Amino acid sequence: MAKRERERRRDQRQEEKRARRESLAMDDEPLDAATEARLMDEFRVLSERHAAGQITDSMYETERSRIFEDLGLEDG
Repeated sequence: MAKRERERRRDQRQEEKRARRESLAMDDEPLDAATEARLMDEFRVLSERHAAGQITDSMYETERSRIFEDLGLEDG
């Protein structure tokens, strides 16, 4: 049962990422300062939670990639 729930959540996250990528691709305008600041703060909190052991490496990498994509940065 837990495996199916994890798979469902993973699929949902992948769909959300796809939708964000499509949205960003359609929106060629640069990020405004408030959006960029929000994403940077989100990354800071994510990094702090990962360092504290509150989230898994996999979750950290997934969310880090999403944030970097949203910021328009190359992830790698």
